[in-house]
Amino acid sequence: MIDRYTRPAMKAIWDLKHKYEIWLEVELQACAAFEKAGLAPKGTAETVRRRARINVKRIAEIEQVTKHDVIAFLESLADSVGPLHRYLHMGLTSSDIVDTALAIQMREALDLIVEGVERLRAALKQQAFRHKRTVMVGRSHGIHGEPISFGLKMALWYEECGRHLERLGQVRRHIAVGKLSGAMGTFAHQGPQIEADVCAKLGLTPDPISNQVVQRDRHAAYVTALALLAATIEKIATEIRHLQRTEVLEAEEYFSEGQKGSSAMPHKRNPIVSENLCGLARIVRANSLAAMENVALWHERDISHSSVERVILPDSTIVVDYMLARATDLIERLVVYPERMKRNLELTGGLIYSQRLLLALIGKGAQRKESYEAVQRNAMASWQGAGGLQELVAKDPFITRHLKTHEIAACFDPAYYLRHVDTIYDRVFGVSTRSPVRQRRRTA
Repeated sequence: MIDRYTRPAMKAIWDLKHKYEIWLEVELQACAAFEKAGLAPKGTAETVRRRARINVKRIAEIEQVTKHDVIAFLESLADSVGPLHRYLHMGLTSSDIVDTALAIQMREALDLIVEGVERLRAALKQQAFRHKRTVMVGRSHGIHGEPISFGLKMALWYEECGRHLERLGQVRRHIAVGKLSGAMGTFAHQGPQIEADVCAKLGLTPDPISNQVVQRDRHAAYVTALALLAATIEKIATEIRHLQRTEVLEAEEYFSEGQKGSSAMPHKRNPIVSENLCGLARIVRANSLAAMENVALWHERDISHSSVERVILPDSTIVVDYMLARATDLIERLVVYPERMKRNLELTGGLIYSQRLLLALIGKGAQRKESYEAVQRNAMASWQGAGGLQELVAKDPFITRHLKTHEIAACFDPAYYLRHVDTIYDRVFGVSTRSPVRQRRRTA
């Protein structure tokens, strides 16, 4: 998946060398805390920091023998640090380093994802205002319902992405914890102050209680939040796929010059981006289940979660970051067909205005049961091809007894359905419902 949508910054977070760099920083901060506590001679931390070098190749060579990555990492540092190496990793266990460093990586990745959500929201907002009053038919069960605006779809997705930002902010707080409490989490060989000092330097919160590991409900919540975000992107993509169907064709993905849709059929313009996004959402969703399986470990810890996380955390964050970039581009370049929307709106000959007609009759004093039956009778006749609904109800004695000709006509005005759009936009965007473009021009 190497293309212009895959950000090098996200890939770099999960690069092996970067992981070792964070491991080293955790060890260096711990060394400084040991020195502060009088457990290492003065000046030790500064000297170790100056001398320490990461050699990825050397670590791999040692790991071939030790079969333990943290031990291999620590042994490799002895090459550059020398005798002061003994002041590294004092009283700590592997998970103290690995889990604390992993929290930093996950936080870094989440910050990039938040940027992506904000860009997607900006694109949705722009389209929401651009098509605020672009009338189209709303559908339930895939069947025509009543008029809406295309902008309302975008506003709906914009609001949903806002909830994702809230969730991501919450999981960021829950994952940004460090743990240097030793082999069983009891601080048996160094006090809680070491952990507190290190976490403060790294911008983390000390985990209030841990065993040998930071508890994996935190990680499961993190990946689940990513899965929810991927599900929203899938929802957006699914809608665009439906709107691009030949029979609907109210919107479609941008089709670039030279692009091909089929090896066999030259006419094809397929929603390949949307289909790609729907497929990728399945991966992230499956990864969230794997993260759930990691919560239950044996006693104070086993290693079954480790192999899973080495796959699902890089994959989920990179995939979601990629999905956000592609979805943003999809929305920004979306081709919208208002005339086709208008045509589809009129496709059923006015049937979509049946509820408006029903309520108008009730408002004039007619009983609901009789009114429903009268409107439905004419609606079914229209569906059978007897004519447009407005034409038929204008001849119905029950309906004309309660409604005048201009009152019937008013029931078939799509503008009626958009009269509260400004209020909805105020709720969603919390700003004036004027177009942002017009606002900038007036300000200028």
